[in-house]
Amino acid sequence: MAEIRPFRCVRPDADVAGRVAALPYDVYNRAEAKKEVQREPLSFLKIDRAETSFDDSVDTYAPEVYERARELLQKDIADGVYERDGEEGYYIYELTMDGRSQTGLAACASVDDYVNNVIRKHENTRADKEEDRIRHVDTCSAQTGPIFLAYRSEKVINDVVEKTKNNAPLYDFTAVDGITHRVWKISDPVDVSVIREAFAKIGRIYIADGHHRAASAVKVGLKRRAENPDHNGSEEYNYFLSVLFPHDQLMIMDYNRTVRDLNGLSREEFFQRVKENFSVQECDGPVKPEKKGTFGMYLDKKWYLLTAGEELSAGKDAVGSLDVSVLQDYLLGPVLGIGDPRTDERIDFVGGIRGLEELEKRADSDMEVSFSMYPTSITELFDVADQNLLMPPKSTWFEPKLRSGLLIHEI
Repeated sequence: MAEIRPFRCVRPDADVAGRVAALPYDVYNRAEAKKEVQREPLSFLKIDRAETSFDDSVDTYAPEVYERARELLQKDIADGVYERDGEEGYYIYELTMDGRSQTGLAACASVDDYVNNVIRKHENTRADKEEDRIRHVDTCSAQTGPIFLAYRSEKVINDVVEKTKNNAPLYDFTAVDGITHRVWKISDPVDVSVIREAFAKIGRIYIADGHHRAASAVKVGLKRRAENPDHNGSEEYNYFLSVLFPHDQLMIMDYNRTVRDLNGLSREEFFQRVKENFSVQECDGPVKPEKKGTFGMYLDKKWYLLTAGEELSAGKDAVGSLDVSVLQDYLLGPVLGIGDPRTDERIDFVGGIRGLEELEKRADSDMEVSFSMYPTSITELFDVADQNLLMPPKSTWFEPKLRSGLLIHEI
């Protein structure tokens, strides 16, 4: 059963929370990160990406970069930019984008639950990406970017959350990208116990986004266990910062594809090959698929609706039945020659947040054909994780993004 515990949070002063809160560290390249920190000197990105304090001759992963992150965090705490809460609690974190809100619970999840597969994964991680965050967390002795977790909705938890949201929030601000963030604290002992006991009855928690941050936090915890001869299991490094969302709060956006060429096929040959497994209907305008098994295709400034035959996903496991798998297995691979989408430079991926216009733009410029997808559902994600399988690359795009630096867990 899941251990989801309250924690003593380090968090920004309410007057500057909107300036401090930053998009995840991996949203930016180095130049973009430096530009953002110049725009907003209080942004937590200066700590998350401390190479922004150095000129470009200093390697992003140099030891002094991580030491600078620790110094900046401790200086901001000393200067009152951040404060340490006097008592443990859970935190409600609500994000609103385009009039739609989703509400999660910020808490600490258990390293042991991760190791024992109570917290389920659906994605492999890369050692090089883990190493960066391992060094950041270990040097700063703090987890600063929450892991995005999901669970099947529980009424007893929802009731406490909704009751607490009747109170005044700790934070209420709209970021420069138009996303509104509101945070409340749950510290009443009865409410804390209700939530903790409710999670203790939940057998499975799922990583929705943040596999590398989760793996890094866990590896720091295991490292510190090995280094501490007096380890007893209660230490803060045994837990990692998370925001847990009930499944019915989440929206997964489409993650679309665009391909550089037609793999040597003429237009006629390409359409003939596509029609072997998909019906093809020319459309008057952009195609945003409205149901599973359908795809938009943009080629030569025209949009087409592709519909897959039911037999393409029938009898498949949780991965094989995904739309991203159907498109890969029956079109991108055999027709367009995209063998491994993780490494093939002829394919690129476009998050749904960028709209269908971006697919048109790419196909009209540096690429040739684009495909719009029906979003993977949260239930499909759960099914993949429950079967101990891995999602194909670029299967899910979650919006809005959790901010870093808003809630910090010291270890």
